[in-house]
Amino acid sequence: MASRFTELAIDCADPVGLARFWCAVLDYEVRDEEDGLVTIGSPVVPEDKDRPGPVPPTLTFARVPEGKSVKNRLHIDVNPSDRDQGAEVRRLLDLGARHVDVGQGDVSWVPLADPEGNEFCVLAGRHP
Repeated sequence: MASRFTELAIDCADPVGLARFWCAVLDYEVRDEEDGLVTIGSPVVPEDKDRPGPVPPTLTFARVPEGKSVKNRLHIDVNPSDRDQGAEVRRLLDLGARHVDVGQGDVSWVPLADPEGNEFCVLAGRHP
């Protein structure tokens, strides 16, 4: 059996604020919150670890003292599930995302950054 991708840890300055942003982006909810550490996950996934099939990964935001200084080496891609790409980009911008140029050129996805500058992409034409 192979490993499964179950969690992504993200260093940040404001775990609560960044968790709130990503909960709104992904329709997730807070699963656990401690001092300087917030974990969010899908509300439709039961807590049963033996559940067969794909499980949406959780995101854990951990407070760190240093700020982000370079382009991410790893980033999240999201796919709009109930609207087109343009409407989803507008929704994410209203939530606090911003456009970024990471040297992508003319592509079908839209690169954005979350409120702490972590790049992510809004894809088009690929649905879960």
